[in-house]
Amino acid sequence: MDIENSKAQMKKGILELCILSIISRGEVYASDILAELKKANLIVVEGTLYPLLTRLKNEELLTYNWFESNSGPPRKYYQLTAHGQKFLAEINQSWSDLVNSVNTIIKN
Repeated sequence: MDIENSKAQMKKGILELCILSIISRGEVYASDILAELKKANLIVVEGTLYPLLTRLKNEELLTYNWFESNSGPPRKYYQLTAHGQKFLAEINQSWSDLVNSVNTIIKN
C-alpha cells in the first residue's frame, strides 16, 4: 500500500472545503489561496487550483472581479456567491459530522 497515495487522496477530498473556507473570508486572489494552503501544509500547485476554481465558478459557488494591478496584468479576485455560502455551510456540517464519526471509530 502506498501511503503517499492515501495521503494525497485524503487531501484531495478536503481541498474544496479548504478553498471555499478561504474565499468565504472576503475577496481573495488565487496566489493568496495558494499561500494560505501552503501555510497550513496543504501544498497545492496552480495546475490543481485553477481548474478547481473554474469548476466552482461553473457551479455558481463563486464569482470573481477583475482589479488592476500595479505590477502586471489585472488580477482576478474570487468571492463566494449566496449559493456558495449555503453550500459551504452544508459541507462544513458534513465535515464536522465526518470528523466526529472517524474520531469515534479511532478512539474505540
